[in-house]
Amino acid sequence: MEEHVGQLWHRLITRAAATHYPQAAVELTEISKAVGVLFRALGGDGGLRVEATTATAHGARRTWLHRIAGTHQQVELCWRDAELLRLPARIDWFPKKNLNRDLYLWLAALAAGNIDHSLPWFELNQELTKKTLHRFPGLQPRYERLVEALLALRPELRHLPPDEAAAEQAIQQALRQPGSVAELPAAKRPAQPVPLWLHPSPPINTSSDVTVSDDDATTKQSGSETVDDKRRRRGERTEMPDGNKGLLAFRLESLFSMADYTKVDRCTDDEEDTEAAKKALDDMDMVSVARDNKPAKTSLRFDLDLPAPAYDDTPLGEGILLPEWDYKMQQLRPDYCCLQPMLATTAQPVALPSNLKRTAHHLRRQFEALIPKRVWHKGQQDGSEIDLDAYLLHVTERHSGRVSAERGLYRDFRGGSRDLACLLLADLSLSTDAWVNNKARVIEIIRDSLFLFAESLGATGDQFAMYGFSSRHRSHVRFHTIKTFEQSYDATVRGRIQAIKPGFYTRMGTAIRHASTLLSQQKVSQPLLLLLTDGKPNDLDQYEGRYGVEDTRMALHEARKLGLQPFCVTIDEKASDYLPHIFGTNSYVVIRNPSELPRELPLLYARLTQLT
Repeated sequence: MEEHVGQLWHRLITRAAATHYPQAAVELTEISKAVGVLFRALGGDGGLRVEATTATAHGARRTWLHRIAGTHQQVELCWRDAELLRLPARIDWFPKKNLNRDLYLWLAALAAGNIDHSLPWFELNQELTKKTLHRFPGLQPRYERLVEALLALRPELRHLPPDEAAAEQAIQQALRQPGSVAELPAAKRPAQPVPLWLHPSPPINTSSDVTVSDDDATTKQSGSETVDDKRRRRGERTEMPDGNKGLLAFRLESLFSMADYTKVDRCTDDEEDTEAAKKALDDMDMVSVARDNKPAKTSLRFDLDLPAPAYDDTPLGEGILLPEWDYKMQQLRPDYCCLQPMLATTAQPVALPSNLKRTAHHLRRQFEALIPKRVWHKGQQDGSEIDLDAYLLHVTERHSGRVSAERGLYRDFRGGSRDLACLLLADLSLSTDAWVNNKARVIEIIRDSLFLFAESLGATGDQFAMYGFSSRHRSHVRFHTIKTFEQSYDATVRGRIQAIKPGFYTRMGTAIRHASTLLSQQKVSQPLLLLLTDGKPNDLDQYEGRYGVEDTRMALHEARKLGLQPFCVTIDEKASDYLPHIFGTNSYVVIRNPSELPRELPLLYARLTQLT
């Protein structure tokens, strides 16, 4: 009974203390694409991704109702760093949905400006607002509507202490006329948050953490459930708890007791109720992450350590030194990465898997029908027989004294020429060991795709090569040879496709640079560099986030300077957040249903090379 009454009281007091408008809320997921386009169109850094921000404590005065309900302690405000444009996951400040949507667009425009971090928060936001309205006067009506709606929500001056009232009055004046107030009057408490401005003190993590990438994780088991929560969290690295230290915090009636904080191991205590687990996450101001300190069953860790030489693929040569682009220094680091060509040791010649034979037969027939038909080529300098029309014209000109020395007198019966070559580069990182729809692993889908791709191109006679790549630090980028341009597609190549396996990370830029060198050596008019991946660039060192994205982008720029045509095929659902910046808007495709990739990849090649 007490629990039931407590729940009723909680709902009642929370509803009474609510000041936002959930019925008019706009989610970041609804508008992220429009925000990203506007941000970049107004001069914002194209390399920044749009993501949800972190809720932070504001410290401003709360009403007695808010204090009783325990709400309004944190707020989500916009801010920007070298990696991300961070916006609230949800905006419901205003009673009208169009105003909440306008606030998203205004914040994107504000953040696109040149931020001078040396200026105080109050002066900086006024300066940014003034410059944004000056550069884009069309935003003025929208800004005025937002200011009018926000001022109606700000606290009344007569209800505030004198020092807080002076600060609030200065903020309201600065909102009405940006740049008109030189400084913010001092007050004992911080002013109420200003959602039209950038964050006064963004929660930047200064700890010496090592970023854990998506590939550095345990593969999800078949049948597991994933809850995708778009809200960003604050996190910290900590040691794994032992469960033996600390005192229990408790409340006895109205008596509170001081207690030590105890770390709780949630790694092995899976919550079956996902809603309850999500609520528990929402209640945390800081999420602590630690590595499990349980002893491993084996000393050979597939995802972190290199396999023993007896079980590894055969290295070809001593390695190739390649540069890497440092976007912060805006220069290439020469000989910074070592790429190691590899050849599968255990690969044995195999036949095409029986489950692919029917599809492969259908694709081969399609591709054979699309090969340019054999026709008579007349007026040739050399050929299989005399071109009678050209010969009679030659005799006529000879009698008239006008002989063309360039005229060919032969004709030849042959097919049309296709002056092209394709290099397919497949991502073989550890993330490809994940399951898709609880039916197949990504690596199996990639393997089937390579089989059908090779079967289809084998029917056209086009030049093609296939390689795979993964990495573990810049000193060990693995480049797996599956088929070279000089080799024919046969059972040996099929054996290498069958032998591919997932492992390590995704140093994409290094692999692209070497693949570009191999492809540029083929003297053709249409060289196609086809990248097949399931995720974004990452590795153990600083090669993650913006650094990896910018290096990959530079590697593709170098490939285009060599005359190559790069194109990316991905099954990453979040690829639209970063691939347009890396490849460009028309040089990638996202396969929404990964199981369709094996069949779609050859057909995509046909469209790219204008077979259809």
